[in-house]
Amino acid sequence: MRKTWKRSAALAAAVVVLSTGIAGCGGNETSKAPETGVAESQEEKGTAQGSPEENPSGGGELNIYTWAEYVPQSVIDRFEEETGVRVNYTNFEANEEMLAKLETSGGGDYDIIIASDYIIKLAADEGLVKEIDLEKVPNYGNIDPIFQGFFYDPDNAMTVPYGPGIPLLVYDPAMVECEITGYESLWDPSLEDSVALMDSERVVMGMALKTMGESFNTEELDVIRAAGDKLMELAPNVRVLSQNQTQDYLLSGEVNAAFLFTSQVVLALAENPDLEVVYPEEGLGFGVDAAFIPVNAPNSDNAHAFLNFILDGEIGAEVSQQTYYLCPNKAAYEFLPEEFQKSLVISTEDIPNGEFIQDVGAEATALHEEIWTEFKAKLD
Repeated sequence: MRKTWKRSAALAAAVVVLSTGIAGCGGNETSKAPETGVAESQEEKGTAQGSPEENPSGGGELNIYTWAEYVPQSVIDRFEEETGVRVNYTNFEANEEMLAKLETSGGGDYDIIIASDYIIKLAADEGLVKEIDLEKVPNYGNIDPIFQGFFYDPDNAMTVPYGPGIPLLVYDPAMVECEITGYESLWDPSLEDSVALMDSERVVMGMALKTMGESFNTEELDVIRAAGDKLMELAPNVRVLSQNQTQDYLLSGEVNAAFLFTSQVVLALAENPDLEVVYPEEGLGFGVDAAFIPVNAPNSDNAHAFLNFILDGEIGAEVSQQTYYLCPNKAAYEFLPEEFQKSLVISTEDIPNGEFIQDVGAEATALHEEIWTEFKAKLD
């Protein structure tokens, strides 16, 4: 039985103007790792442009650290053109990888980081996140308040929401024999070797916890162990564990059912409208990927300029239409085509019903990691 948890080699085909998210305006899959079809890596682009001294515009540099292809190439190009700032883009595969690098550098090296809510809270608690100077971000008032005031930044002092969304189940009704109504359905024996999941430890463990009527954020070790035991029982059904472009496996027919970040749901439906979307009866998750400035960012002024830039209404609409997440920029709404707004998989009305993934303390975190390592080993 072949198991896969690498990124899909193929990018999703171009889709009609669509939108809306799983963990944001995922996939962190954040998420997630949304897909935007960047033609070349930003690191290559930055290298080709030379050192800051060779930058004819004299705008210096901006070092962005996030998931691959999360910031649209067109947005980066326009920022560089308008500011003379050269953008260097580095990507990580997981939130925990980002935090480890941020800790090692003492909050330096990068100027803008876009990551998931729970990991931002950990970074902030360690003093690694800089408070935003609102005088340098006049567009900050464009943020829709419904996407603010959450646990990771209750005073709205450190972050700009970038990609909010809710993960959902998607399946091909022509290929599935059982009725899929929630997470529990994925354990059905008829789905052996035909399920794709995002490669996200807390999200997938949260799914198992929800089937037991528990919170994503329980700190009861016995409950977490029981959820881990149940997750091991799911292993025979899991064919793919992938953070990015997970929907491609569903579209190709390699799997028949998937648990996807919002952006991936939208891309899947754009390609195959006959797919069915399920709001899990056990309860929804909700998350926000947000942008922040590390405490010792080498180019803090350029970082503030970038935050202000993406909060422009027109630019915000461009970001949303290419990341396929919910749009947290109220100034962008007038620039979003009607077709885009009609294609929403979720709405802001769903947000109060979703549960955030939050920090669960050292012991519970270590246990989650131990279970996840064992689960991935079972997929070899």
